[in-house]
Amino acid sequence: MTSRARIAAIAALAAAALPCAAAAAQPPPEVQAPAAIVVDARDGHVLFARAAEEHRAIASTTKLMTALLTLERARPDEVFTAPDYDAAPAESRIDLAAGERMTVADLLKALLLESANDAAVTLARGVSGSTQRFVGAMNRRAEELGLEDTSYANPVGLDDPGAYSSAHDLATLAAVLMRRPRFARIVDLPEARLESGNRTRVVENRNLLIARYPFVTGVKTGHTLRAGYVLIGAAGNARTGRVLSVVLGDPSEAARDADTLALLRWGLSRFERVRPLRPARTVAEVDIAHRSEDAELVPARPVALTVRRGQRVRVRASAPDELDGPIEAGTRVGTASVLVDGRAVRRVALVPRADVPGAGTVRVVVSTLGVPLTLALVAAILLIAAMTVLRIRVRLRLVR
Repeated sequence: MTSRARIAAIAALAAAALPCAAAAAQPPPEVQAPAAIVVDARDGHVLFARAAEEHRAIASTTKLMTALLTLERARPDEVFTAPDYDAAPAESRIDLAAGERMTVADLLKALLLESANDAAVTLARGVSGSTQRFVGAMNRRAEELGLEDTSYANPVGLDDPGAYSSAHDLATLAAVLMRRPRFARIVDLPEARLESGNRTRVVENRNLLIARYPFVTGVKTGHTLRAGYVLIGAAGNARTGRVLSVVLGDPSEAARDADTLALLRWGLSRFERVRPLRPARTVAEVDIAHRSEDAELVPARPVALTVRRGQRVRVRASAPDELDGPIEAGTRVGTASVLVDGRAVRRVALVPRADVPGAGTVRVVVSTLGVPLTLALVAAILLIAAMTVLRIRVRLRLVR
């Protein structure tokens, strides 16, 4: 077997040893929400969907776009002045007084945790100068993000015929936001203290799952008569996998929370931890120049990945056909690439497990000429040496 063939064979064996794909499929849970989705938060891959592109009222999850524009266009330490906002009795608010000044950082916490409508309007006017211009910016940003089933009529989430989105679009928007550390930190808080403004305030996260379940990390609740009960959920970490869920139109808070928990748990169960590269596992064997033995190549460091069940994980090795020693163990001589569904996600140096010895002159000659020719060469050298000695002896006798 050639060196290249051994590399391919060993890499294929390493991939075959990974515990992917064969796990029995667990069906998604039954949920009450008429529209729902669960996605892999890393790449948006849909794990489960029900009426996920249907246009529906989305209540205060509208505030995700309000938050995104604020994060993109305002600094946390900027101070905005609250307008005179005439809220209905049922609206969520932090009772900002007209003319009260508050930092963007605190307004965002009020927006995302308490779902405060007066904070939303204050941010909209502070960012764009008017609510109308801000709504225009919301719709333009939605178009830029490819949210084809989304339209905004206000920065708050109040029911309006021109305000709607879909479970799929909300999951896409939430994924964009969760990649922003400041946003992710806020929506994972059970409560927050607002120090700016006319007085200190404490706001509590309306997503009660955050305080009750450590694996839940976000994102936003909503409720209006037209939308029903809405919740965008997030869960997991780099080791367990990360998922986002959306439920729209649930009949109650209890149903909304139960549906979200069931979908998040099921989504996380679709992931597994694999270790395609281990320092003790040989990835490739290559020839040692002018020697009969091979050099075993191992990864310089281990690689562990979290992948969806069913994804194909394999290792591709790139190394020379042979190594010309001496080379110390641990010296980089090649690369091992870990591929998930054909896409390279990690690259690690390949190093010899042990020192690669040099050949020496005799081995080089034998390796180059082969044993028969080498023996013939040695015989010729010995014959020439013998003839030379004989000539010298003859000359010495003649001199005498």
